[in-house]
Amino acid sequence: MNNPDVYHTPVLLKESVDGMEIAANDTCIDVTFGGGGHSREILSRLGAKGHLYSFDQDADAEQNAPDDKRFTFVRGNFRFIYNFMRYHNATKVDAILADLGVSGHHFDDETRGFSFRFDADLDMRMNKRGGETAADLLNRATEEELTKIFKFYGELNCARKLAAKIVKTREEKPIKRVNELIEIAKPFCPPQREKKEMAKIFQALRIEINKEVEALQEMLIGAKDLLKPGGRLVVITYHSIEDRIVKNFMKSGNFEGKVEKDFFGNTTSPFDMKKVIAPTDEEQERNPRSRSAKLRIAIKKGEKQ
Repeated sequence: MNNPDVYHTPVLLKESVDGMEIAANDTCIDVTFGGGGHSREILSRLGAKGHLYSFDQDADAEQNAPDDKRFTFVRGNFRFIYNFMRYHNATKVDAILADLGVSGHHFDDETRGFSFRFDADLDMRMNKRGGETAADLLNRATEEELTKIFKFYGELNCARKLAAKIVKTREEKPIKRVNELIEIAKPFCPPQREKKEMAKIFQALRIEINKEVEALQEMLIGAKDLLKPGGRLVVITYHSIEDRIVKNFMKSGNFEGKVEKDFFGNTTSPFDMKKVIAPTDEEQERNPRSRSAKLRIAIKKGEKQ
């Protein structure tokens, strides 16, 4: 087993698991297993007849799986949550937790290409078993496609200029390494904001490569269908794009945030929003990853079973 503290220090651990309101015999899901910190806390609150299913598409994460008969590791993308749970004959669950942050393990692994701190192949795939790498994308996508990626997923003002520079550069030589992308991007990153701007560039590519927006939307729809009435959906977000998706879905049941009402004026959203929790100063000091975190809790409407 990897050292879970090195792999990933859980963000808002107590607050998120408290928000699940776990009973001894509950069936729970942790859709983002990672180092297993949240999962181990959930297991500590389950009784002998409770069960936890934890998802992760990264083969590295499976090494952290606890040896516990109440635990099932699901090696797969959480976007397929409903199909996987149907396979396991567990389509009615009591609580679902999602920590959407990229684990420290990915940023600290010098070979994966997630961080601009290390020169490596531009990979950025959560699932190394297949799919397009960041290098593949940078050398294939049109200028218009790259502009949209940097604009919508990185919220970059320089999106069009950066895309144009990438297309011009790759005409002479394919872009394969982290340092090559950094050199291309540096002119568009003011020195006083260089790290923040570079982080946005890498974030945009990572979101696109791993289809994070589509995966999140499909997971939320699956979670809605899996939760029992009174079941709890607990989600930790880290940037405005994913937080907007989660907030809108919890509020309205759709991703546009359009609240609809029935004939009697009742909101038709499948959830009741319960609370939003931000990390304390102590949490931020202990775990810098938590600084941009936001915890949202919603309850599936209906009489708790």
